Amino acid sequence: MTTQAPAPMLLQLLHQLEDEMRSQQLWSATPPNPEALASTMPFMYDSLQLHEWLQWVFVPRLRALIDAQGQLPCQSHIHPLAEHEWSQRSDFDGRRMLTVLLALDELLNTCAMTPPGEAPH
Repeated sequence: MTTQAPAPMLLQLLHQLEDEMRSQQLWSATPPNPEALASTMPFMYDSLQLHEWLQWVFVPRLRALIDAQGQLPCQSHIHPLAEHEWSQRSDFDGRRMLTVLLALDELLNTCAMTPPGEAPH
């Protein structure tokens, strides 16, 4: 598996997302309880807010996959969900986070990280 070409770009976007979440005071030092992280629902929406899922699930999993040079997702559609979820919120400004999430979706959706000869799943 070769993730070298897009991996730096992906890591940069993850760093930008974290920085913006911190600046919007959406980054927590306290992890959710284990029961919340055990949810099997998409985005764990029954137990976490989207920004919590991004911090405690999405960002760490992508970083771990990059570090392990593992198979990264070939589809990502987080931006539309975030746009919908955050449009009703007035306690933070999600515009920059939405820009980063759109770039993450676009990068992952190119399937550029799928090894040659392997079909995306």
